[in-house]
Amino acid sequence: MKKKIFTLIIAAALTATNATAFAAEIPRETTPLNSTEEQVCIVENLIGDILDEVQTGKLGYTLAAGYANTRIRKAVIAGETNGHGYGVLSPIAQNAIRDMRDMMLRPDVYTQAEEQLKILLADLITEVENGMDMNTAIKAAYEKIYQSVNPSFNYDEQFSLDTCYRDIPAVDMAMFTVARKLLNDAQKK
Repeated sequence: MKKKIFTLIIAAALTATNATAFAAEIPRETTPLNSTEEQVCIVENLIGDILDEVQTGKLGYTLAAGYANTRIRKAVIAGETNGHGYGVLSPIAQNAIRDMRDMMLRPDVYTQAEEQLKILLADLITEVENGMDMNTAIKAAYEKIYQSVNPSFNYDEQFSLDTCYRDIPAVDMAMFTVARKLLNDAQKK
């Protein structure tokens, strides 16, 4: 509870001190797994209007990413990011822009992925609703997604190998984004 209040206070303070108006929210399923809520709020405050432009199709990935990186770099240099650095905040923005642009360009792919994953991950969704650890659920969901392409895929075995020796099935990134969305929604219930 104290962490949420602290995050809200930080977000409010950043909103009051920053000239950039808050607009679009960053979908939590797009954030790097190690991102904190405070970091996401800081990035939302800095680039919310850019995300609006991406969602409406007025900005493509490259231009939006450039604008976002510039704002984040300037905010870090000005000491307006509560001690969070560019290397932590920029990936949050890049993921959000890339995924929001992809969702806008391929909505049918995301709809189809959601239909498939509701069935494939039904047991995990129920377990998350009943309190399963989110990191464990995400790993299990990713493994199930890979195994839907290659039933013999062993997550732990493949990810223990050096990257040049991994044999990982090709899977559309929409599957992973939608899986995290479904699990995040289940956690909120």
